[in-house]
Amino acid sequence: MEDPEKAGEIARALDKMWVRFLPEIRERVAILESAAAAFTAYELAASEREAAHAAAHKLAGVLGTFNLTRGTALAREIEVLYGGESGSGPSLGPHLAALVAELRAVVERRK
Repeated sequence: MEDPEKAGEIARALDKMWVRFLPEIRERVAILESAAAAFTAYELAASEREAAHAAAHKLAGVLGTFNLTRGTALAREIEVLYGGESGSGPSLGPHLAALVAELRAVVERRK
C-alpha cells in the first residue's frame, strides 16, 4: 500500500522541479513553434531544423519525468518529423504547427 505522506512529498518535489524547469521547457516549445512557422513558409534553415529536432528530443524525455505522457508522445512525433525520417510535403507544415500547439497546451495545463 502506498504511503500517502510519501506520495505527497513526491508530488511536492515534482511541483518544485516543474517550476524550476518550466522556463526551459517553454523555451524549447518556442523553438518548435518558430521552426514550424519557418517550415510552413518554406524558410526553415538546416540549423533551425537541427535545433527543433534537439528541442523535441529533450522535451520527450523531460515531459515523461512529469508524467505528461501525451506531451512525450507529441514531442517524439515532432522529433521524428524533424529528424527527416518521414520526408516532407505541403501538409507537413500545418501538421507540425498543430502538434506544437497541442504540445504547448499540454505544458500550460501542467502549471
